[in-house]
Amino acid sequence: MDLFPPVETANEYGLLARGGDLSEERLSYAYRHGIFPWFSGKVPAWFSPDPRFILFPAELKVSKSMKQVLRSGTFTFTINQSFGEVIRNCSSIRRDGQPGTWITKDMIQAYIRLHQTGMASSAEAWQDGKLVGGLYGVHVGRVFCGESMFAKAPNASKFAFINYVEHLTANGCELIDCQVYTPHLESLGARMIPRSDYLSFLGS
Repeated sequence: MDLFPPVETANEYGLLARGGDLSEERLSYAYRHGIFPWFSGKVPAWFSPDPRFILFPAELKVSKSMKQVLRSGTFTFTINQSFGEVIRNCSSIRRDGQPGTWITKDMIQAYIRLHQTGMASSAEAWQDGKLVGGLYGVHVGRVFCGESMFAKAPNASKFAFINYVEHLTANGCELIDCQVYTPHLESLGARMIPRSDYLSFLGS
């Protein structure tokens, strides 16, 4: 049973559909077919942009200054130690050019359920015992679909991201889905590829 229209019918902004629930079945189907949700008003909006913003792990760029941060011991890195706290911080952090958050209470609950099934995971950066940065996302075979990240200290989110990319690579991940363009992720090596190429990694 198809839960969404064909991704080729998405508009120029990548919008494919509106409405539906955030059940594990629908979210799992969406990610396996190159679709992800954002909230728009009171209902989820589902996107499948073309081109797609991605990072091949081998193309990860780490600046000299960031290499110093990684070696400095400023932060401690963990995985799946505080998923709920990470997603709540991603929801509440202020972002330039964004009046609010798309990570609603319903979205938080839905991804916590995915985390409990093992499909979603988080990476954390700690400083002096406090969570100061992190990210979360969804695993689909050899692809990791990054959803959001936050930082409460300079370089904290980059620290978590770089360490997590290394972890993913060691565990067979071939592609990290960054979804839509940001200068922050471009500086780390992310680039655009055709949606059709992205779907080939998902097996869709």
